[in-house]
Amino acid sequence: MNITDLTVYELKEKLDKKELTVKQITQAYIDRIIEKEPDVNAFVTPLTDTALEQADKIQEKIDNGEISATYSGIPIGIKDNICTKGVKTTCSSKMLENFVAPYNATVTEKINAEGMIDLGKLNMDEFAMGASTEYSAFKKTRNPWNLNKVPGGSSGGSAAAVAAGLVPWALGSDTGGSIRQPASFCGVVGLKPTYGLVSRYGLVAFASSLDQIGPITKDVRDSAMLLNVIAGHDEKDTTSIQTEKKDYTKALKNDVKGLKIGVPKEYFGEGINSEVKAALEKAIDEYKAMGATVEECSIPIADYALATYYIIACAEASSNLGRFDGIRYGYRTPNYESLKDIFVNSRTEGFGAEVKRRIILGTYVLSSGYYDAYYKKAQQVRTLVKKEFDKAFEKYDVLITPTSPTVAFDIGVRSNNPLEMYLADICTVSVNIAGLPGISIPCGVDSQGMPIGMQIIGKHFDEETILNAAYTYEQRVKFRDKYQPEFKNK
Repeated sequence: MNITDLTVYELKEKLDKKELTVKQITQAYIDRIIEKEPDVNAFVTPLTDTALEQADKIQEKIDNGEISATYSGIPIGIKDNICTKGVKTTCSSKMLENFVAPYNATVTEKINAEGMIDLGKLNMDEFAMGASTEYSAFKKTRNPWNLNKVPGGSSGGSAAAVAAGLVPWALGSDTGGSIRQPASFCGVVGLKPTYGLVSRYGLVAFASSLDQIGPITKDVRDSAMLLNVIAGHDEKDTTSIQTEKKDYTKALKNDVKGLKIGVPKEYFGEGINSEVKAALEKAIDEYKAMGATVEECSIPIADYALATYYIIACAEASSNLGRFDGIRYGYRTPNYESLKDIFVNSRTEGFGAEVKRRIILGTYVLSSGYYDAYYKKAQQVRTLVKKEFDKAFEKYDVLITPTSPTVAFDIGVRSNNPLEMYLADICTVSVNIAGLPGISIPCGVDSQGMPIGMQIIGKHFDEETILNAAYTYEQRVKFRDKYQPEFKNK
């Protein structure tokens, strides 16, 4: 038995039956990190030194009956823009290279309350701006399926770590697809919850009206289990919604008879790779065979979603990142003769090229004379996007689209072409604009053996339906039994 191949559900079963100890599980993951991390580069700050100490303490408490939390002793990895008290939270940026968080994010508090073991902070595109994890200031994470390929982004470290078996599950953040797209590229499950379901307190902000924390896991059951832990109202987050507490695992019924599925034609047009299309069509046929009703539909406003997203996201990024000025927060340049030099040089030296690009664009669309033409209009289109999705959900229970127009691409081929990189988000951004839940699950591989992701979109706060739709498909095709990362050589 290879411990790191087990899902969290299976690990928990073996812990409960005393077939495994917390130390055995933790040691297995540490050994795996030692073996594979040099190839994958998923971690910014590994915490393997403290993990075994933590494992011993938790095992002792379990043995003494002092801990009754559901996931005590289960390891986890956390994206490096989620605050963990006493541990570096760098956002993979030189600007925050030495920042040690003085407090925990709400999701971190919930994980700690469960007695989970933090194996470390995971690499990402700087300040979550990117689709390949090539924009990290510290390292380029590689895709475990093929080490020449990107893992996606911005939660590429989280997705790669789960796919490579370095952690059993991980937390990521999703602003325009940053959980779902890397999950698609790495052949794992990525869930972006409804905006407001999971607290953003302690998540370093990129675009506050779009950001959402969510799980990246090996399978759908684990995703529902981790959502159980992190979901819920938080008075520290004013955008957090008061909703009833749910057990999302109860939604996994392995039955989609009568489910009404819409397939928006705009997501299958020009730019979608033919092998991705073919895999999606095959998956849709599986749903029909399982008793779901499938119809083509249209969401024409989706054609404007990418432009709308980048205007709103960059505007909010410009505002949120204004605090990093060399005085209040972040890196301070040693090269200055005046206050102006501190501001200019600190930001010039502290931010990478992609972050600067988005700050400049965001400042431009918010500036006098352009605000109405760009930012205000983008917000109006955002309302139309939400209305069109609401209209679609009057008829359908879920919508199915590709997660990404392509499979993972080679490292370096898009990093100097921002427009081409932005197009990697074309299938995912509308979900964030409308605040909807979306999940990406693997639905096949292409001719090169790279995973293809299918996105299932649901109504606001209807995570149960998309989780069940994903789970039922997963149980039928059993992707993980057929395909595993190959760690092809560079």
